Amino acid sequence: MAMDARRSRVVFEKLERDLLKLGSKPRAENVHGFRTGTRRIQILLGELSPKLGRNDKKLLKLLERIRKRAGKVRDLDVQLGALRELKAPREPRRKTELANRLIGRRGDQEKKLRHDVDDHTVREIRKRLKRASKSFRSQASRDPLEVAREMLKPMDTHEEMSEALLHRYRILTKRARYAAEFAGRSAEATKFISGLKRIQDALGDWHDWLTLRQSAVAVVGEVQQSPLLTELQNVTGAKFRHAVAVLAQVRGTQMAAKPRPASAMNPSKARRDAAA
Repeated sequence: MAMDARRSRVVFEKLERDLLKLGSKPRAENVHGFRTGTRRIQILLGELSPKLGRNDKKLLKLLERIRKRAGKVRDLDVQLGALRELKAPREPRRKTELANRLIGRRGDQEKKLRHDVDDHTVREIRKRLKRASKSFRSQASRDPLEVAREMLKPMDTHEEMSEALLHRYRILTKRARYAAEFAGRSAEATKFISGLKRIQDALGDWHDWLTLRQSAVAVVGEVQQSPLLTELQNVTGAKFRHAVAVLAQVRGTQMAAKPRPASAMNPSKARRDAAA
């Protein structure tokens, strides 16, 4: 399936806007918008583009550095959001202590992010974004749905589910969704992306609570009789089981790889496959 050319143009424009917002005020929504926009550019240039030019490589390197820094702020934002949902009336002091620690860490990480997103860096990224947007050729790109399904192939296993494996699947699903969203409109693409969103939401929710519990242990310690830690453990366990169930429901026929003729592939990839 061909790429949606308009979608590829919009992603460059949106990332530039998100970058400017991030530089002015790293609010939770601005940090999140920049991170997802960066991921989409990484998929567009790194996975769907036939090749990376010098400008593209330098752009991705700049974006990756800031994305990692923004990721630390984002992790604390989602932990604070999860903590606000938690009802722990028997241990309000520890909940307040944990919230204050997270807020303090968030402030420290925001300062570091502001330092990285200086005026010079913003100008450099904007310049390279414009160059990349002009040089990108959507008509020469790989099939987004084919690429997305290839990304999901490592999930086609019968390994016993674990936290490490679920975390790996979370990353794979996120990358596959960003790739698939560049496909043109069709019933096939809509159904496929819908399944990926269900998995991503469930796995992301579990991961948010997992990181919150890890932060709580770092602050409180492994206290055996802590109602706060007990509640966090119970919620995290329930989120894990729900994520595994959603993964099992969506996988299979809805996300199974569909063979594509060589003519629909990236020409260079088709030649490599034929020669193998």
